[in-house]
Amino acid sequence: MAYTVSMSQSGRINLPAPLRKKLGLTGGGALLVDETENGLVLRTVAQSIIHAQTLAQKYTGKEASVDDFLANRLKDSGE
Repeated sequence: MAYTVSMSQSGRINLPAPLRKKLGLTGGGALLVDETENGLVLRTVAQSIIHAQTLAQKYTGKEASVDDFLANRLKDSGE
């Protein structure tokens, strides 16, 4: 569903209450903004983590984990 929002002169936007409720953004939750060639993408932190894990799985062929990431970084550093 598409929503129309207004932007103030200072650049602030207000998300409609039904959208905030659906995303679990009570009390001013954080959103991450990605700029793409087609516009802006707003994601919650949880959605961003899932997105990053999906991308990692696409390129590595396996589910991403923090332990794997740290082990690879340690191996890459030569220590």
